[in-house]
Order: sequence, then C-alpha cells, then structure tokens
Amino acid sequence: MDFPLPPVGEGLFEVELVRWLVRPGDAVARGQGLAEVMSDKASMEVHARFAGTITALTAVPGTKVKVGQVVLSYDPIGELTPPGSGHQLAEPTVARANALDLPAMAATPARVSATTSNGHAPGKLPPAAPSVRLLARKLGIDLGRIHGTGPGGRILIEDLAPLIKPRTITAEQSATASKTDTSKLDFGTAGTRQKLVGLRRRIAEHTVESKRHIPHYSYIDECDLTDLVRLRSQLRDPLSAAGVKLTYLAFFVKAVAQALKEVPIVNSTYDEPANEVVLHDKYNIGVAVAAPQGLIVPVIKNADKKDLISIASEIDQLGRDAKSGKSKLDDIRGGTFTVTSVGGIGGLISTPIINHPEVGIMGVGRVVKRPVYDAHGDLKPADVLYLSFSFDHRIVDGAIGAAFGNAVLRYLQAPALLLLPEKIGA
Repeated sequence: MDFPLPPVGEGLFEVELVRWLVRPGDAVARGQGLAEVMSDKASMEVHARFAGTITALTAVPGTKVKVGQVVLSYDPIGELTPPGSGHQLAEPTVARANALDLPAMAATPARVSATTSNGHAPGKLPPAAPSVRLLARKLGIDLGRIHGTGPGGRILIEDLAPLIKPRTITAEQSATASKTDTSKLDFGTAGTRQKLVGLRRRIAEHTVESKRHIPHYSYIDECDLTDLVRLRSQLRDPLSAAGVKLTYLAFFVKAVAQALKEVPIVNSTYDEPANEVVLHDKYNIGVAVAAPQGLIVPVIKNADKKDLISIASEIDQLGRDAKSGKSKLDDIRGGTFTVTSVGGIGGLISTPIINHPEVGIMGVGRVVKRPVYDAHGDLKPADVLYLSFSFDHRIVDGAIGAAFGNAVLRYLQAPALLLLPEKIGA
C-alpha cells in the first residue's frame, strides 16, 4: 500500500525531506518515526499511521515533497488508523519558562518566635536591597524569617540560599548539562563531499539573502561586566539549587529588550516591497543556538515583560529543544532582534550576519579579566566583555547604533536594574 505525506502543520503544503528513519524491509509499529522533514527551519518527524513492513521509499532526501504525495510503500499488518485520527507529526511538550514551577522552589519553612527571629520587630520589613526582595518574592521566601549577615542585619542574596528547596535533577539532565557546546557539532570528514540539505541548506540561503539585501555595518564596544559577574555569582548557586540555570545570556537578553524600548527603530523589520520600516511594539529576542544540525534561533517572546529567572529558564528549555531537534515552528518565529554568543566556545569579537528581515543583531564575546583604569586613574582588575553589533545601514545610522549600544552597556553595567519590575527598571 502507498503512504502519502500527511498534513505537516497549518498553512504548510510542502516540506523538505531531510532523511529517512527507516529502510525497505524494516518492520514498523504504529506511531514509529518514518522520516525527518523540515519547514521554515523547524525539523519534525513523520510518524507511521500503520503497522507493517516497508517495501519501498519513493522520495529522495534533499528534495521537496508535498502533502498528499506518496513517499513510501508498505505491506500492512492489522488495521489502518482511520484518516484524520491522531497526530501526524511529533509535537513535543515544552515546559515554558513563564510557567516556572515556583512552588517547587518554595522556601523551607523556618521556626520563628512571636517576637522576632531575625533581630527585627514584628511587622517591620527587614533591611534588604530591592533586588533581594524581588528574588525572595519569586522564590516564595519570607524575609521575616531570615537573619541577615550584612551590615546592620541587612539581608544579602547569599542569605537566601539555605532556605531554597533543591529540585531533583535527573541523571540525563546532569549529563546534558556537563557536555561542552561543541560535543555534538558535525566538524565534517576529510576527503568527502557533503550535499547541503535540510537546515544546513536553509542557513546557506538565509545568510546569502541577508548579505545580498542588507548593507551591514559593524559597531563594537567594550563593556565592564564586573558588577554583573559578581551579581551572577551570588545568584547562580541559589538558583541552581532551585533548578534554574542562570547564564550570562539571560542578562544580555533582558538588557537588549530594555535598550530596544529606548531606541525603537532598532526593534524593527524592513518591508522592502512596501518600502516601509515596521517598528514593533513586541520585544521578541532571538537567541542563536549551535545545534548539531546547524544554527537555530529560538525566540524569547515578550522578553521585556519577563523577569530574569523566567528568561533564564526559557533560554535553557529552548536551547535543549533546539539541540535535540524538538524545536517547534512557534519557537523560532516572530523575532524582532537577535543575540548570538560565541563566548561559551571562545572568541572576543565577531561580525554577526543580521537575521533578515530584522535590522540588528548583537554578538557577545568571552568574558576576560583585564586591568583597567577607574574614574580616579587607578588600575584595578575588571571583567571585560566585547559586544559586536551589526546593523542594517538603510535603517540604522552610526549615531543611532551607538546610542543603542550605549543603552545596552548601561543596563549591563548596572545589572541590579535588570532585577527590578518593568515599570521601575524601564
């Protein structure tokens, strides 16, 4: 019997066959993956709606196939699944970061007397920075039960750590987290030829289109990240115990979202046929991920409205989905600006290619320790980072690009602002 390509998604009528997951002679069960297909940079599996033995494969990897086109033949075993029943494609469930399980991170109850357990009068707020209060609220921690170790009993971020209930981390998650960024990348095989198919072909087409249509110009600036490095080191262990992986990238995404509000022209796309610049009122930040199959750019939607913890969790989830080939179409659509980082692998400066039709992208290098002069002319050690911006010169002039870069630097050099609620931190 013939097996036609089933529906692959709303509004999609053609996809590229990336690779077969079965061969002639293979016995397959109902629901088993038959092939990997790709549309709009998202890879999906086509699942069997039958049980039987594959007799022939009639479509060639690297070619386009249409919905309803016969792609293989098989000898059936048992009854076919009725048309229209069940899902045709794998649709992995993704735990969104904005649905972060805060109860799982709730503080461990502490005994407290009717008078005071932390040296402060009942009903009176203990001294703590706004960022500490915000983090405590996110983690469900009652500051009235904490004895601050700072001056005058002031509660510090590290004072929250003992009260966070650790989340169980599976062995699989632990193994994934311990792998380097390049462990699954395809470096190629000497003496062979490779056909550009699937995501690799789409990346090639997309980058050529970007360079052909967009007159790029680059802008590079140096950022003293010392305070941010210190803040992250204070937050990292408490959040890690709560199951949240806090990377520098979360700070960069949040800083970019805030800076885009100050320079709206950078948060735009260029509609070439209409000769119009579309300035967006949504701040959807794409984050480039080096997946084994190629570069994927999942999008943090409404990044300006999300707190740092939600952004960090969403980056982690979207990154793991991208690297395992489970990204959905909605994960990679709707971006208005992109952040790409090579710092985790190595490198100080890059000249990133703009994600067409966006008009800007920010490249992030490696954080390095450097001697710098302070405001008084004295040398001091500092954690320094280089930010590499690429802009569409048709839309963003040099002065505007520099103003946007300055806004990003301002937030990164005063990272406590990124912990404040949107209306205060904006």
